[in-house]
Amino acid sequence: MGVFVFLPLVLPLTAWPIARLAEQHLHPRTATRLLTGVAAVMAVCSTVCLGLVMVVGTAQLPGNPLPDGWSDPEVREAVPYDEVVGKAAIPALCLVVVACGRNLWRHGRVRHRAHRALAGLPGTEVAVLPDAIPYAYALPGGGRGRVVVTTALLDCLEPAERRALFAHERAHLAARHHRFLLTVQLAGHTNAFLRPLRTAVSYTAERWADEEAARVVGSRRVVAGAIGKAALVSRGTPVPTLAGFAAPGPVPRRVAALLGPAPAARCWPSVFTSVGLATWGAAAGTAVSAMSSANSAVTMFFILHAATPL
Repeated sequence: MGVFVFLPLVLPLTAWPIARLAEQHLHPRTATRLLTGVAAVMAVCSTVCLGLVMVVGTAQLPGNPLPDGWSDPEVREAVPYDEVVGKAAIPALCLVVVACGRNLWRHGRVRHRAHRALAGLPGTEVAVLPDAIPYAYALPGGGRGRVVVTTALLDCLEPAERRALFAHERAHLAARHHRFLLTVQLAGHTNAFLRPLRTAVSYTAERWADEEAARVVGSRRVVAGAIGKAALVSRGTPVPTLAGFAAPGPVPRRVAALLGPAPAARCWPSVFTSVGLATWGAAAGTAVSAMSSANSAVTMFFILHAATPL
């Protein structure tokens, strides 16, 4: 197994170039799926790495409940063990578990409270709240989900811009963007090197919904105007874990992208371009991370199985 067990902790660095270039050169749908997949695989591999190192580190602590054979010299020779790293992996993995658990609990609580707040309204796809604060967001769950918007925001938009707003939020619900966002949020908690992917997916998911809204409305300029106007009058959604109309992502970049030509829906870029090289680099880093963690886990299993008394 050797030092390769530590590779998944640093290989997320290979995804940094594509995290930036994907926003500019890939279709938002492709970029969102690609970045989320890379983040998910690397997060799992990073967590497996911490778990393996923690097992070895725990086996060396006095008074541990593990079999005595796990701390034999033969095991320590086959498994990379460092007194500082082994013990540091224990609180590191605990922090990862606590951070991910807290994020999941907060996400579930926000959705539950939002649905409970809408319990007295008609069960329509669009819930209009008589609120003086302008905001709108997509609320998943409860069947197909609901679009929540306040009267203050609707009063600020023209009829065509309202259609753009509803199409944008429906795109969030139809494509299950909350799952992509939750996945990259959890990945960012498992490894700090994956946080740029979380930022990138937050932007590309909004751009994906922007493009779907432009396709439905038939005018990219109308969608751009609606986003810009909503950004000027609103301060974002009161529930930051849910996808909003104008809050997530740099609004000026989204507006500029909508005022330009529609992105090409090409699934895989050429390797002879910068984004192609970055994509293949991230794919290679993900593959090496997966193989390294799998090899380390299998090796660890057989070593510790042999060292465990019947």
